[in-house]
Amino acid sequence: MNISGEQLVEAVKYLAAGICMGLGAIGPAIGEGIAAAHALDGMARQPEMEASLLRTMIIGQAITESTGIYSLVVAIILLFVA
Repeated sequence: MNISGEQLVEAVKYLAAGICMGLGAIGPAIGEGIAAAHALDGMARQPEMEASLLRTMIIGQAITESTGIYSLVVAIILLFVA
């Protein structure tokens, strides 16, 4: 069975996009989990600070999620442009 260069490039594109999304999603997931855990810990210790902690946590998670979105953009570029 012969594999042409075109088929090899196609396979490498899919592999690279998968690795990009896999590694690009691990960091934000861990960061958001840690942020949520610490915010919930703070809310449990000081319930009167719940609104402030929740707002700050959501803003922080939105910023953290942007790195996951960047990896999605790179994966899409790898699939459709490269």
